[in-house]
Amino acid sequence: MPVTVLRFNLVDPSPTADTLGARYRAALEMAAFADDRGLTTVQTEEHHATTNGWMPAPLAFAGAVFGATRRINVTVSALITPLHDPLRLAEDIAVLDLLSGGRLVTVAGIGYRPQEYAAHGKDWKGRGALQDEVLATLLAAWTGEPFRYRDRTVQVTPRPYTRPHPLLLIGGSSRAAARRAARLGLPLFPSAHLPELEAYYHERCAAYGTEGWVLQPAARTCLLHVSDDPDRTWATYGAHLLHEARTYASWQSDDIRSAVRSGARDVAELRAEGIYRVVTPDACVRMAEEAGPQGSLVLHPLCGGMPVDEGWRSLHLFAEQVLPRIGAGAGGGG
Repeated sequence: MPVTVLRFNLVDPSPTADTLGARYRAALEMAAFADDRGLTTVQTEEHHATTNGWMPAPLAFAGAVFGATRRINVTVSALITPLHDPLRLAEDIAVLDLLSGGRLVTVAGIGYRPQEYAAHGKDWKGRGALQDEVLATLLAAWTGEPFRYRDRTVQVTPRPYTRPHPLLLIGGSSRAAARRAARLGLPLFPSAHLPELEAYYHERCAAYGTEGWVLQPAARTCLLHVSDDPDRTWATYGAHLLHEARTYASWQSDDIRSAVRSGARDVAELRAEGIYRVVTPDACVRMAEEAGPQGSLVLHPLCGGMPVDEGWRSLHLFAEQVLPRIGAGAGGGG
């Protein structure tokens, strides 16, 4: 069966402490439900300086998911690593790796919003150097041995569970990201289907004398909501999907490539575009068959402030009417 992904960014167009608290608790309950039924991955991400609650603390969320689950992986795609203190980040990821038994996957991104750097007092123009420092520090720290850091000798403990280190990929759509990944011998996770970037990465690996691999997104990525009546769901809840799509698109400059970037201006355009899709269980089964074992199904049950009850309806339909027909239980995490 394809990789089955449960995506959460906890967006709410009009957040309050009560609504966000309920949304976080529902996400954990959904993660536990997905874990019991053999879904592969919970995916989350990092953004700051928003007005709609977009996930700012994915590692804290990942820890909560690990405490509620036994098998499912958590992918942070992406963590904006230059915003983090390198030593503290090494410790946090090591602890999560130990806690989960190696179920954390971190995609290190450099970010694309100057507002996020400003909010954290970081130099936007120096983000490349910050990224180089944090990645080198993580790799040195996770050896458990003393190393030089900012003109002093430090040692980070505990060592992670995973050897030689927790799974760390470099995300992005630029040649600079591919060069950085190749130089460090780390895998590359393009932010869109970019075969030319994959070829360039392998060229640079050969030049640096390193080995690596690429987790290439599919040519078409869809964010799914399962419904018995897609017309009704679009009419009732399409504004939630549009809110997320327009917010995310507003952050993208022309040189940024993203697998889920939408150009829609209204719900009708969003539906026709096909990035956000509301599908029946039968249609979802067909998508799984077309995707095959190398593909993925990305469920987004709480997208854009979707009411929790509607999110549960989508997830139950997937678990009860899709999973049994595509190989239930085959996708349990590490």
